[in-house]
Amino acid sequence: MIGTGIVLGLFLILLISLFAFRSRLLNYTINRVVEKVESRYPVDFTIGTAEFTGLTSVVLSDISLVPHGQDQLFRTDSVHATVGFRSLFRGRIVLRELDVANGYLTAIKNGDRNNFSFLFRKDSSQPIDTTSGGRNYGALLNRVLETAFDNVPEQVDFSNLNVTYTSPNRNIDIRMPYLTIEEGRINSQVSIQTDSLVNNMLVKGTIDPRDYNMRASLYASDNQGIRLPYVQEKFSGTVAFDTLHLGITDKTYRREKLTVKGSAMVNNLVVSHEKLADEDILLKEGAVDYVVSLGQNLFVVDSLTEVRVNRAKANVYAAYNNADSKIIDLKVRTESLPANDFFGSLPPGLFETLDGIQAEGELQYKMQFHVNLDSVERVVFDSDLDASKDFKIVKWGNANLDKLKGPFMHTMYEYGKPIRTFMVGPANPFYAPIGQISPYLRNAVLTAEDAGFYSHNGFHEEAFRQAIATNIKKREFVRGGSTISMQLVKNVFLTRKKTVSRKVEEAIIVWLIENLEIVSKNRMFEIYLNIIEWGPDVYGAKDASRFYFGKQPSELNLNEAIFLTSIIPSPKRYRSSFDSYGNLRSWKAGYYRLIGGMMARRGLISQEDYNNLQPNVRLYGRARDLIVTAPDADYEDTTEFELETIDMLGF
Repeated sequence: MIGTGIVLGLFLILLISLFAFRSRLLNYTINRVVEKVESRYPVDFTIGTAEFTGLTSVVLSDISLVPHGQDQLFRTDSVHATVGFRSLFRGRIVLRELDVANGYLTAIKNGDRNNFSFLFRKDSSQPIDTTSGGRNYGALLNRVLETAFDNVPEQVDFSNLNVTYTSPNRNIDIRMPYLTIEEGRINSQVSIQTDSLVNNMLVKGTIDPRDYNMRASLYASDNQGIRLPYVQEKFSGTVAFDTLHLGITDKTYRREKLTVKGSAMVNNLVVSHEKLADEDILLKEGAVDYVVSLGQNLFVVDSLTEVRVNRAKANVYAAYNNADSKIIDLKVRTESLPANDFFGSLPPGLFETLDGIQAEGELQYKMQFHVNLDSVERVVFDSDLDASKDFKIVKWGNANLDKLKGPFMHTMYEYGKPIRTFMVGPANPFYAPIGQISPYLRNAVLTAEDAGFYSHNGFHEEAFRQAIATNIKKREFVRGGSTISMQLVKNVFLTRKKTVSRKVEEAIIVWLIENLEIVSKNRMFEIYLNIIEWGPDVYGAKDASRFYFGKQPSELNLNEAIFLTSIIPSPKRYRSSFDSYGNLRSWKAGYYRLIGGMMARRGLISQEDYNNLQPNVRLYGRARDLIVTAPDADYEDTTEFELETIDMLGF
């Protein structure tokens, strides 16, 4: 009993001594923390008071972090914490269960000066993102990740945490009524205001700082969704979604190259931009398992990266290297997938004409793109969509491609509004079967618009490659590389707007028509010649030949055929080809020599035809009345033509 009492007494004495010196131990610990922070960073780190408020409860007050010569970066009113009882016996203090109240993180940037970049530097003298060989974004991102993960507390409860970023061009205000991290679990409510845009969301996730492993889910907490800021300002578009899941599963940094692996998934993504599509693009579910590497002048999306759009999956490789030249590589490849999954995965609003299409069989897609921006004329582009032998369409979408097989009503649009509807077929007196159209016109159109029409499968790869090169140089859509098949699809099924989605949709429809052999090449060319615009309310070869020359399309000579071909690209500018007397302008001679020479070399006209070719035509009918304005020009009697037209229309 006496021995037990002695031990108990000694324990009580030790406990009393421990608690007598715990305040001194706390101050010692706080001073060590301050010294460690100030030795690592060029800052003044201040903790106003630190005291025990209970047996193991501590409160720290008036905490601030001020970079040397800069504005205050962080301050908080108070931090409540629990001291581990065992740590007191070991003579050191370990703070647990941090409760931080009223925290304010204020990042300020003004020109080259800011109060936060020191956090990402190896030391105070070495810039983070430059080396002798140029900028290394891998090194920069690696330091950002390491700084973020290294400073994640094991257990913390923030209440009223505020983060702001201010610069001459940007103002970001983040408010978190609460943020908790407990045993690697993250939970928060966040309101982010970027200039005038406000996003309200809930954030849940997990984090393991030791393995650089993190998963987070962002949920919209109102009916506005989560909208990306500055998209409207920079790109004149909008991007919004309901839920976003982000994850990092691995990070390695070797030989000045950072590799990050992870995944992401988004639900109900809405993208709106006039150059992408006419309507909002809705992606119900998209996901990516990514492997991304960043190095000095290098950015690579590894081919192990898999992208999923609804039920369709593809492996993607992308690389950008600007060490010596700016080089871009892109490869996309899918495994064979059910055709119905392919069409069913197309986001609504992206391909309106294909909405609702159903198919059987399988499809596989491969694409390769390579360009050196210092020599864009050598651009490489290969795109292949392969179908299984049992592939077929069992139900058309909004547009029935089978209508090309027979007569159909066709509506012409201008600036998005319908201007004229007419029958494409024998019931229309201005419809001309292909056999009733002059061979001169047929061959001139093929020579100028698509010389390989009868041999290719709807696409002219070299023309498309040249179009890509031109568009890259001009940084806009100025050339399309369209074949007659593509022009036909554009006129019959699609809008005239130059959007990315319309171009892709056009390619898919052409592929369907050509590969399923819905109609013959002759039928496609016949429809094309009967619907294209050739002047003011002039559509089709028969209407054009009568409008300009007062004759049937079968009667057109070589001169007239080449003229009609010359105005196909810009039919509304038909009058610019003539002077006020109705004579073709001298600059047309070059076009005549070009097209005539190509036709002669291909055996489409005789050498005699070419030798007699002159850039000269005689106007009759309505065209003469609109074009010839000189008061002393010869008058041509068009009464017979006008009476014949009236008789054909049944008046």
